Amino acid sequence: MFDTRDHPLSRRSLFAGAIACAGLVLASAPRGAMAQTSPEATTTRSTSDRGVTIKVTPKSIGTLDSRWEFTVVLDTHSADLNDDLARSATLATDEGRTFKPVSWEGAPPGGHHREGLLAFDVPAPRPGVIELRIARLGEFAPRIFRWQL
Repeated sequence: MFDTRDHPLSRRSLFAGAIACAGLVLASAPRGAMAQTSPEATTTRSTSDRGVTIKVTPKSIGTLDSRWEFTVVLDTHSADLNDDLARSATLATDEGRTFKPVSWEGAPPGGHHREGLLAFDVPAPRPGVIELRIARLGEFAPRIFRWQL
């Protein structure tokens, strides 16, 4: 009988077979399990108005099995930051649906610097575009932070 363990063609065939099997497994995996966000969807967005800067960074969005979370940072040198982000923020989708936050874990109202995690239940079906809107007292329009998923 011919011993194939030391034959170079057999090693290549084995490697090629393993790669082909891995490709088939990935191709047949459910789309929801592999839902990924685009690199643009993890980019920090920032606005400045009336001496207050707000920066928002998506922490975990795009997956269907967990809450969508955003790191929110507010900075000012002029007044206390008394925003109640659990009440003043909404998440809107390109289909016109809106969601209120389920939690804010971070600094309480007051002070010149606040940072925390704003969480939302996952919007289903998965939208193509989302906007985090933060309405602030004394400002005419909400701050809008937009991401293409």
